[in-house]
Amino acid sequence: MRTLLRGGIVVSMDPVIGDLSRGDVLIEDGRIAAVAVTIDAAGAEVVDASGKIVLPGFVDTHRHTWQTAFRGIGADWTFAQYHAAMHGTLRPHYLPADVHLGNLLGRVEAVGSGVTTMVDWFHCADRPENADAAIEALREAPGHSIFCYGANSQDEITRVRAQLPGDDMMLGLRGPQRAPMDDVAADVALARELGLRVSVHAHTAADGGVDRRPIAGMYDRGLLDDRTTVVHANGISDDQVAMLAEAGCSVSISPDVELKMGFGWPETGRMLAAGIRPSLSIDDCPSAGGDMFSTMRTALAVQRGLDGGLTTRDLLEFATLDGARACGLDARTGSITVGKDADLVLLDAEDPSVFPVGDPVGTVVAAGHPGLVDSVFVAGEAVKRNGRLLGVDLPALRARVLASRDRIAAAAGVPVDGSWTPQLS
Repeated sequence: MRTLLRGGIVVSMDPVIGDLSRGDVLIEDGRIAAVAVTIDAAGAEVVDASGKIVLPGFVDTHRHTWQTAFRGIGADWTFAQYHAAMHGTLRPHYLPADVHLGNLLGRVEAVGSGVTTMVDWFHCADRPENADAAIEALREAPGHSIFCYGANSQDEITRVRAQLPGDDMMLGLRGPQRAPMDDVAADVALARELGLRVSVHAHTAADGGVDRRPIAGMYDRGLLDDRTTVVHANGISDDQVAMLAEAGCSVSISPDVELKMGFGWPETGRMLAAGIRPSLSIDDCPSAGGDMFSTMRTALAVQRGLDGGLTTRDLLEFATLDGARACGLDARTGSITVGKDADLVLLDAEDPSVFPVGDPVGTVVAAGHPGLVDSVFVAGEAVKRNGRLLGVDLPALRARVLASRDRIAAAAGVPVDGSWTPQLS
């Protein structure tokens, strides 16, 4: 099957191809076959991309997708309140069906806003059936999804790994701020045995006496390498940043949640100065929006306010190619490069909120929003066209998610109208 995207503004994120003010992209058998000003592809299905910005799909390297049904409920919460509410109060009432619906809606939302690759950092791991339900939803929804399993049982991790070969799984470490270092070492050893990349939360936000040098502890035990993604890393010391760089780790920045919840300044600039190309992530939709546009804009504005550093192209690279590198998928996705999967997003460049487009990269980062997403292709298959998701019964899904949310909230005895302030013990 051949598809030709004709006449778009192509932002390839490939240093050789660069940007094309008017260009064509040819898709063959799910991969990018050619990128040029003009391509003659007789017999190909032609998609008119004139008036559109053609981008590689976004890569979200850390999202707790199971929480999607409680969108917006935690917009005013601190991290301690979020943890008490989502994990202490609501999570015990989640059934596998609720997990499935949260993951399904969250993944549909993500791909609809241009996130073609997403790491689902799953820690609603109270029972094996929850993990099975989460995986089923990710398979049902369009997009490349990586199940990052934050289970406490090595037997359970091994069981799920048998279902998810290749690059479809990561291990979500409990980490030194949640578990003894010997347990962290055992988990990393299992991940290496099973061929899994790992992701671990680490920061110095006030959180009940956590380890203030989590990176140093892992570094000293040889638990960090280029298969490790550290989530947040707010407030870690300069020597620990250097340890991450030396070990070849990646870092996932969630700027909206980090600022709102009191983690401190996003560490985008510090990581970049140390030679670490960070990636970007949403984190959780109870507290933040689920799109990469607002995430890029927050990260840019904060760092420019702090030190004048970063450019819009930096941010777009964090959200695409650097995200793919963090997942070990940069040979497969993250840029519009011949041979890679055709993971592509078409944005409406004629919408009044962005027209006229001069610098497409600056426009996407400074003014982009999900309403611009006209089309999304995943491995060459259209999953959104003309602003509409394909193959998704949204009215039915909305009804099921509302019923799930209301059941969980009633069981927990909490309101969902924003009036709930979680109490800390």
